[in-house]
Amino acid sequence: MTQLLFMLQEFMARGGPVLWLIAALIFAIWALVFERLCFYRFQLPDKLQQVSQQWQARSEHHSWCAHRIREGLHSHVLLQIQRFIPLVSALVALGPLLGLLGTVTGMIEVFAVMALTDSSDSRAMADGIGRATIPAMAGMVAALSGFIAMVVLKQTSLQQERQLDHLLG
Repeated sequence: MTQLLFMLQEFMARGGPVLWLIAALIFAIWALVFERLCFYRFQLPDKLQQVSQQWQARSEHHSWCAHRIREGLHSHVLLQIQRFIPLVSALVALGPLLGLLGTVTGMIEVFAVMALTDSSDSRAMADGIGRATIPAMAGMVAALSGFIAMVVLKQTSLQQERQLDHLLG
C-alpha cells in the first residue's frame, strides 16, 4: 500500500499542480454520478410511489385544476430526477480545458529551462514535456470517463422520467 501511495505521489508531482485540479475534478464528477445513481435506486422509488398515491387519491383527473396539479407533481419530481445532471455535464467539459492548462504550463517550463541554460538540456526538456503531456492525458481521461458516466446517468434519468409519466398518465 505504501508503494502504491508513493507511486501515486510521484505521478502527481511529475504532472504538476494542474494534475491535482484534474484529480479533484474526477472525484467531483464521480461523486455526483454515484449520488444520482444512489438517489435513483434508493430514494426515487418512494417518491414516485408517493406522487402516484397523491394523484390516484384525487376524485377527478380531467378538470383544468387537476391537470395543473398533475403538472405540479410531475415538475417537482422531474426536478429531483434531473438534479446535478447539468453540473456533471459542465464538469466533464472542464476536463480537457484543465488538461490544456497543464500542457501550457508544462511547455512554459520547457521554454524557461531552455532560456536559463542557453542550451537544449535533454533531461530538463524531457521533464518539462512530461509535465506537459501528463495533464493533457489526465484531462482526456477525466472527460472520457465522465462522458461514459454522463451517458449512463442520462439514460437512467430518461427511464425514471418515463416511469414518472406512466405513473401520472
